[in-house]
Amino acid sequence: MTIKQAVEKRILQLCDERGIAVNTLANLSGVSPSTVYSMLNEKSRNPGIVSLKKLCDGLEISIREFFDSDLFDDLEQEIK
Repeated sequence: MTIKQAVEKRILQLCDERGIAVNTLANLSGVSPSTVYSMLNEKSRNPGIVSLKKLCDGLEISIREFFDSDLFDDLEQEIK
């Protein structure tokens, strides 16, 4: 799994845990829904850390808590 895929899965996982839609997360975070959706599909190959931090703020978690998941344990090497 790539870091991009892990970030996508983690965002969806956190939304699911909280019972909120992606649009709701966008509104809570002050990020446009199109930005969040681009993070979740192939348009954005590199989700920005500033946007990710805003999503964490909307979820009321730290960036450390975001990355504290098994999803990030065995990532593919990005340099090829």
